[in-house]
Amino acid sequence: MMNHDHNPEVRKKWLNIGMQMKLAALISGGKDSIFAIHKALEEGHEVTHLINIVPARSDSYMFHSINLHMVELISTACEIPLIQQQSSGIKELELDDLTLALKKVNVEGILVGAIESQYQAGRIQKTCDSMDLRLCAPLWHKDPEELLNEMSKVLDIRIVQVAAEGLDKSCLGRPINVNSIEHLKALNRRHMIHMAGEGGEYETLVLDAPFYKKHIEIVKSEIEWEGDSGSLKILEAKLVDKN
Repeated sequence: MMNHDHNPEVRKKWLNIGMQMKLAALISGGKDSIFAIHKALEEGHEVTHLINIVPARSDSYMFHSINLHMVELISTACEIPLIQQQSSGIKELELDDLTLALKKVNVEGILVGAIESQYQAGRIQKTCDSMDLRLCAPLWHKDPEELLNEMSKVLDIRIVQVAAEGLDKSCLGRPINVNSIEHLKALNRRHMIHMAGEGGEYETLVLDAPFYKKHIEIVKSEIEWEGDSGSLKILEAKLVDKN
C-alpha cells in the first residue's frame, strides 16, 4: 500500500480523485473517520451509509472498541443510516465481518479515515478488490499536524482514551484544540508518539461536525484508569440543537 504514494496514477486511482461516488463510510466515532466523511462530502461524494464494526475483543487489529454505542447517536445526529456488524475481533477473520456488513448496502466505494496504517488500509483494499468496490481515503499520508489543525477548526473532538507516556488522566475529555495540539507536538518530539494517534496512543470521539444536524452533548461519563492508561466512558449523552 505504501508504494501507492510513489506512483501518481495509482494514487489517483486509489484515492478516486475527481470521481463522485456513492460511499459507505467505515466509522468508529473518532476524528479520522468523521473528518474523512466531511472531506468526502466537500468533494461531492454521497455518503449513503455508515458502517460500524463492533469487535468482541478490545485488542482488535482493525476496529476500535471504545464508546461504540455513541455511533448510533452520531448516525441520528447526521441523519445517515447506520449498519452495525458484530465481529469476532480475531485477526484476519475480521475482514469476513466487514464483508458481511458491506453486502447490506448498494454503493460504489468504501470511505475510510486511514492516515498511515498499512495493515488497515491493505486489508480494506483487499476487501474492496474482492467486492469490486473502490477505496476512498482522503486523509491518506496527510501531514498529522496539518490534519489536526484542519480538524480542530471544524470538528468538536474529545479525547476519550489514552495509552502513551505524557498522556495522563487529565487528558480525558479534553478537546483537540490549539493547546492540545501543542502538547501532542511536544510529546512527539520527546517520546515519538504519533500526533494523530495512529499507534493507539489516544482515541477520540467527535461531538459535532459540519454535516451533523444536531450537536452531541455528554450528560454523564466516568473515567476508568488502570496503570498508565485509561478511558472516558460515556454513560449518557443527548442531541441538542445547534446555535
